[in-house]
Amino acid sequence: GFVVGHAGLYQALAMFAVAYFIIGMTVLSVCAIATNGALDAGGAYYMISRALGPEFGGSIGIMFFLANVCGSALYVLGLVEALVDSFGIPLGQKVGTGIHVLPQSYWYELLYGTVLLALCLLVCLVGASIYAKATFLIFLIVAGVLGTILVSFFAVRPLGVPIHVPHLNGSSTENGNFTGFSLATLQDNLGGGYGVDYTTGQRMSFSSVFAVMFNGCTGIMAGSNMSGDLKRPSYSIPRGTISAVLFTYLVYNLLAFLMCATCNRILLQKDYGFLRDISIFPPLVTVGIYAATLSAAMSNLIGASRILYALARDDLFGRALALAKKTSANGNPVMAVILSWLVVQLVLFSGKLNTIAGVVTTFFLLVYATVNLACLALEWASAPNFRPTFRYFTWHTCLLGIAGCCVMMFLISPVSATASLGFLLLLLLTLHYLSPSSTWGYISQALIFHQVRKYLLMLDVRKDHVKFWRPQMLLMVQNPRGSARLIDFVNDLKKSGLYVLGHVELQDLDMLPSDPLQPQQDSWLSLVDKLNVKAFVSLTLAPSVRHGVRQLLFTSGLGGMRPNTLVLGFYDDAAPQDGLAQHPAFTSTREEIPLGFPPLRAPAAPKLLSAREYVGIVADALKMLRNVLLARQLESLDKAQELRRAASPPPAIHVWPVNLLRPDSARYADTCSLFLLQMACVLNMTRAWRRARLHLFLCVEAGTMPHAQEEKLRQLLKDLRIQAQIQLVPWDAVTRLHWQTCRGPPGGPAGATEEEEEETMNFPANTTQVSDEYVCAANRLILEQGPAPVVRFLYLPRPPADTSLYPLYLHQLELLTRGLGPTVLVHGVSAVTSTQL
Repeated sequence: GFVVGHAGLYQALAMFAVAYFIIGMTVLSVCAIATNGALDAGGAYYMISRALGPEFGGSIGIMFFLANVCGSALYVLGLVEALVDSFGIPLGQKVGTGIHVLPQSYWYELLYGTVLLALCLLVCLVGASIYAKATFLIFLIVAGVLGTILVSFFAVRPLGVPIHVPHLNGSSTENGNFTGFSLATLQDNLGGGYGVDYTTGQRMSFSSVFAVMFNGCTGIMAGSNMSGDLKRPSYSIPRGTISAVLFTYLVYNLLAFLMCATCNRILLQKDYGFLRDISIFPPLVTVGIYAATLSAAMSNLIGASRILYALARDDLFGRALALAKKTSANGNPVMAVILSWLVVQLVLFSGKLNTIAGVVTTFFLLVYATVNLACLALEWASAPNFRPTFRYFTWHTCLLGIAGCCVMMFLISPVSATASLGFLLLLLLTLHYLSPSSTWGYISQALIFHQVRKYLLMLDVRKDHVKFWRPQMLLMVQNPRGSARLIDFVNDLKKSGLYVLGHVELQDLDMLPSDPLQPQQDSWLSLVDKLNVKAFVSLTLAPSVRHGVRQLLFTSGLGGMRPNTLVLGFYDDAAPQDGLAQHPAFTSTREEIPLGFPPLRAPAAPKLLSAREYVGIVADALKMLRNVLLARQLESLDKAQELRRAASPPPAIHVWPVNLLRPDSARYADTCSLFLLQMACVLNMTRAWRRARLHLFLCVEAGTMPHAQEEKLRQLLKDLRIQAQIQLVPWDAVTRLHWQTCRGPPGGPAGATEEEEEETMNFPANTTQVSDEYVCAANRLILEQGPAPVVRFLYLPRPPADTSLYPLYLHQLELLTRGLGPTVLVHGVSAVTSTQL
């Protein structure tokens, strides 16, 4: 009567259609999730939490608990209104007459509500079995009342109904009319005629009437809330819920039409209990109203208690809900029932039904939207184990349900909707911070996998272009205990590219009962989490380190995301230091290092690979067209201290783009030099290194027009958009040592072609022609360019073609980088810079 009296028949039917469209889409999602596996206590909360994970499930669980709590209070207040309307002393009279004996005031109505709520509490404390019996009895009563009402519309003759309308100064009497079936009455009630709600004094609108009406449709979750008490929830929930939705939709539409065709608007708007006045047996209508409202209040109370119990049992909020875990001997969660009752009692202080109707509707709509979201996520994830026996749904129905819920939330009450979403976000952040562990599975992982697979297939390596090149690193790590700072440094160097931590275990799978790498995987993943680096982990078994690195270079990555750069620690005789124990990620927490990595190699213990094998790894990578970086003394780099020191002078990155071990083929614009520049620039672009300044050292000889070389290099840096300070470094004294050793003419082959220079670079005899004296002089030249930088980038020459010269090659690299501090030797084989748009 309230709905059709204010909204009229057309808008009332539209409200029912919108409400049941939203409910229908949600019911399809509920049925799909309910038939996809075993259900436990918690209903919609259980479905959402197991589908979307603990953060979303816990926050929606609290929202659903509050929705049921407020819904229970709403129905109790509605029952109080019905009692006061039937038995209350009329306003303006001090003494009641006949059956009108109940005093009317805020505190008296609160008392009546408290008594009724206590009755609901007693039923719920006894358990689900007595509640089921009580609701079945109430169903029979309501069915009987509904039958008498339908008969009354046809059997009762037209009559006038006096209505007492309360005012501030007393009350007045108006006459409502039951006209019987009348075309004129029907035409008068077709359109809307929003008036003032006589219980609250507020003018009604489409949104406020819809908010009140929608609360009569929220019982669709009553069955799913009892999922823990049902014998076969996957069977009962779909059938019971769909039957209830269809039945109530037909009844609401039929009653709306009968009311509009037989009752004038004054009767509909001014007397919400008019069905009593037109019934052939008025007491039965009164009993039916009380029974239905009491059943709805109990349903919401027991639903709230089951949700609270499920939340407590899942331990998402720690000790905050520990009390709600306690149950009786027969498994009834009595403490959850009592706590829910206390919260409902607090809500009763709001006083009027329509005051909290908007909040309750917003909460329920938010829960319904999330149920649809859970089903949509499961459908989009395309997981093989999502195969519900209920198949009458698609992702379209889920999406329509979400859209309908969100639109109606903001139409009903923008303020309540915004506040509800804000509260939901706060709960999400709280649970994310608490990081509750679960074994339910995370739908986010399934969705990410689905999308990543799709986009990886779209990532076509044939469409690669130098403009969009980025470093994709494979860092080989023997033991993370001695490589923590190197791992962190390469994480800065990757520039949003692929980063893989590789490790080779020297064992033979034929001699082992099982794969030894599987137990280590968790330790490596925990290391990645602790160090906060964006890296993948790739472990392999091999008979030698060289074979293992080859395997990883061939197999690491997927599709267009494969490592293009190999990073190795330097091969020297320095004793390894355990940098993991001193790393801030571990020293800042009181827990011990929970990683199962072996202790570091003792200084006197033999190494796992020889010098020849180490240089062979470098040669293999270059043959496979991978860029190579060798990092020396990176474990001595305290990045936080170096980069946060006083701004004067700012921290520096020194770049030497000339091949210092090949002075006869020194060029600044070959592929390797440009790659070296690019890596230094990439490091400088990261947030942590942005304060550092690039210093580019241009080695010049007398009589070679140094300023022209400097201008040419400056123009190159401008074209590449690299900001660096160029410093001229005379190195005649150093190169003279080289020419004295090889007895050649002073100066370099300035007129040689690029092909001749490449031939000179790769000629095996070059390694033997460079003396230790020359290399030491080049090392001193680097050290003299002070002050000391944070890190240096040097040109890494190719290994000699003659494998017998590998130890000599490594010896020269060791002499060149001795005492330089953190140093990265770089050799690039691919074009990585672009001057085009």
